[in-house]
Amino acid sequence: MAESPPLPISTPHAHTAPATPPIATFVFRAFISRLSSSLRQGFSDRRPWSELLDRSSISRPESLSDAYSRIRKNASYFRVNYVTLIALALALSLVTHPFSLLVLLSLLAAWSILYLFRPSDQPLFLFGRTFSDRETVTALVVLTVFVVFLTSVGALLISSLTVGLAVVCLHGAFRVPEDLFLDDLEPRNAGLLSFLAGGPAGSRL
Repeated sequence: MAESPPLPISTPHAHTAPATPPIATFVFRAFISRLSSSLRQGFSDRRPWSELLDRSSISRPESLSDAYSRIRKNASYFRVNYVTLIALALALSLVTHPFSLLVLLSLLAAWSILYLFRPSDQPLFLFGRTFSDRETVTALVVLTVFVVFLTSVGALLISSLTVGLAVVCLHGAFRVPEDLFLDDLEPRNAGLLSFLAGGPAGSRL
């Protein structure tokens, strides 16, 4: 009597652990979450634009010291509105100059990919050579200085910031701050740029 062939026995495949996203993904998500939270909190302190543009509170300052005092008080009260105005002036200048906007976006991408969101345990490898963090930062700083100070991008940024600051100072000098609740103001650490105070774990910020 012929023996029957042995039945094939299938062994279950070993459970493969799902691939975990790279550390840079977590760092980027934490950074975006912190940034959006800071922006929402910062804009929640914004004063009504109708109060900023109240024509009945506009008058010429009596002296330079009076103008300086008004600017200080208004800057403390309308700080979020003023930052928004300066940012709008900067954004308008960049939108009307697409080349400068493209250069700045490329510079930001270089910082993000090559240093900020690159895992610290993975050295940068380019052109057949491994670069240390110090060499990477040095190269990025030199590139930033060249772009900002030795090209037309720097002149555009400085001019737009100057225009924004001039508008803010002009408004602050002519806006009478007596009707503002300056005594109720409390120093706030959170704001539009508070996310830079402490970066997410694992990042280089």
